[in-house]
Amino acid sequence: MATIRKRGNRWQVLIRRKGTSPLTKTFSLFGDAKEWARHQERLADRGELGPDRKELDRITLAELVQRYINEILPAKKGAEIERIVLEAFLRDKICKKRLSELTPADFTTYQEERLKKITTKSLKRQLAPLSNMFVIARVDWALPLRNNPIACLSMKVQDNKRDRRLREGELDKLLKAGQKTRNPHLIPIVRLAIETAMRRGEILALRYRDVDIERCTATIRESKNGYSRTIPLSSPAVAILETTMAVMDDKAKAQNERLFPLTPVAVRLAWDKLTKRAKIDDLHFHDLRHEAISRFFELGLTVPEVASISGHRDIRMLFRYAHANHASIRSKFLAAE
Repeated sequence: MATIRKRGNRWQVLIRRKGTSPLTKTFSLFGDAKEWARHQERLADRGELGPDRKELDRITLAELVQRYINEILPAKKGAEIERIVLEAFLRDKICKKRLSELTPADFTTYQEERLKKITTKSLKRQLAPLSNMFVIARVDWALPLRNNPIACLSMKVQDNKRDRRLREGELDKLLKAGQKTRNPHLIPIVRLAIETAMRRGEILALRYRDVDIERCTATIRESKNGYSRTIPLSSPAVAILETTMAVMDDKAKAQNERLFPLTPVAVRLAWDKLTKRAKIDDLHFHDLRHEAISRFFELGLTVPEVASISGHRDIRMLFRYAHANHASIRSKFLAAE
């Protein structure tokens, strides 16, 4: 609200708005003072006045990130991965800055430094929780931030979709290397990924009552896109799950515990060691999903049938994963000649 008062022969305007620094200006004419006050209030209504530096001076970026970790992260599905990303971010010098000093240019500099080490796609994924943090800070925590500095970054991601599948002999190498691993769950998880096209997180979320051995089905309660689905299981998949469930004690079964009590990070680290021991380069765990979906198509399953198993709701995305085996195609060509 603007206050206009006469001080001697001049008119002083004082504007106070919550979340912005007080504004004051003096004019010789009352009309000029009134017009300036109206203009500043219109800017305030549109959120175009500068933030209150005093409030933002008291908070560093590190403190804001830590509050987000403590209050918001525990309720998120990907909390564990985001925690690792944010705790790594906290070690960067940008986090020492106070929110009043922080500008999009600071994040542009941070972006340039990070892109020397990781891809644009990886950086965009790592900055996503920070962008969400700034939105929550402005909307839910009512911090008078002028804008979201992450949203100002230009990050054009090149389409670097992978078409990596298991090459001849690689599965045998993985299974052989798996005999030396100390993690008894890793190889069953790998084999299950190839048989079902389930994502790592979906496999790790499987609980005792999610598997129906008699009907040869498994229920995925929540997938990446937020939907549940029940998928048919091949005979090898049934055997893997049946063996896993057989070694669970009665208490674990009664409490409907997870079949594979591992964290995503533990699986990733174990996978890295496994591929290194097997001397296999450039094979990601998610490539097993490519392999599984491609095998489904090679078995003759239709697109809707494959989608019902993989959980894809966008058929275009499904084809990004479906890479047929060239040798299989050539054999069909020869059979048709």
